[in-house]
Amino acid sequence: MVPFKISFTTFVLLSSFTSVADCFQSPSPFARPHISLKSSTQSTEVEKAVAERDTKINEKRKRRKDVLLSLLRCSIPDDDNCDPVLVDPTSKKPLYISASSPNMNGSGPGQQSVKLKTKGADASYGGRTDTFYDLLTPIVEGTDSDIAERKGPKYAARRLLLPLIPPPLRSALSALDSENADEYVPMRDLFTSPSVSYAYERGWRQGFAAAGFPGADKEFDMAVKYFEKCMPDAGSVLVDMSCATGLFTRRFATSGRYARVIGADYSESMLSEARRRISQERLTREQGGIVMGTDGRTTLELVRLDVGNIPMADGSIDALHAGAAMHCWPDINGGLSEIHRVLKPGGRYFATTFLSDYFRVLQKSDQGSDVSNLQSQAFQYFESADELEEMIIVAGFDPEKVTVEVLGQACAVIRCEK
Repeated sequence: MVPFKISFTTFVLLSSFTSVADCFQSPSPFARPHISLKSSTQSTEVEKAVAERDTKINEKRKRRKDVLLSLLRCSIPDDDNCDPVLVDPTSKKPLYISASSPNMNGSGPGQQSVKLKTKGADASYGGRTDTFYDLLTPIVEGTDSDIAERKGPKYAARRLLLPLIPPPLRSALSALDSENADEYVPMRDLFTSPSVSYAYERGWRQGFAAAGFPGADKEFDMAVKYFEKCMPDAGSVLVDMSCATGLFTRRFATSGRYARVIGADYSESMLSEARRRISQERLTREQGGIVMGTDGRTTLELVRLDVGNIPMADGSIDALHAGAAMHCWPDINGGLSEIHRVLKPGGRYFATTFLSDYFRVLQKSDQGSDVSNLQSQAFQYFESADELEEMIIVAGFDPEKVTVEVLGQACAVIRCEK
């Protein structure tokens, strides 16, 4: 074998190449701290992003949980856990609210069918958190909760067409329909028409300026100012009676001044339009009835009821508003007495309505018809501010705390305190 020989120069060169290769295969320990620091920074950023994501997810879950718990707050008959305001309209016993069925229609969290009933279960009432609670029509097992569907297309068509017929003819037409003869009340039923609900904030309400109404924004400011002195530090409840499409309900809720705002009306179509506008303006969070107002957090609910028999507990309301409404109440004396009953001592009532001068032509039309009772005339006709003041005093309000102001031709502004 020939011995392998290598020169000193070749040995040095090979050693150098080996050192270079080692540099590629095993990085110098002096480079390690830099690589480790970079990896550590990236890891911290990832962990931070994951933590932020988890926090948002947990917050969203908590909001949804709070909404569901609020819906189920009265599922167990506990006197300390029932609704502090809503009661059975007949017995006046407290109501407990529970989810009546699982959410199967793909709607969002908080959009639940609910059942409202007393501990003794005198009657059950239903509704949805994304529409309204119906405390006017008890649930009849095995029937649809929607009145129009239960009574068929004939009922729905009559509801739609009646407002287009002159008042003297409406009662006559209703009398021919023996099935619904006792049900038709022009003062109330005019506003159950979907066409009227659609038109209310699309020119109808704005037309009230001709009678002297100051406009929705000004009227709202007047009401808020009057209610300031009767508001507790926390837990205030305001009712917007005969709320129609929620013109003022939305303003009260978004102001953040009140812990709970209840928009109430007799008309299903008005309440449906009110809820549509609330949803359209995205006033509520998680569809659970929570409004984040300018100054605070407000629970907003819509309830179907009769002002002549308000399903609310005695002395449970801090403030009650009724904008351009009293002339539409069939039982005006009963309605005012009920308002006095549900207000807390020191609670306040602010309302606007029309004096009869604005309805002169319509009033003559009513007087000329064959029907002379209140159940058949188009509106209540208040002849003067003195007449209104007397009605309010008879309902139980202190004469020293009642004022009726007249704006323009025929707008009466009522302020009274219990």
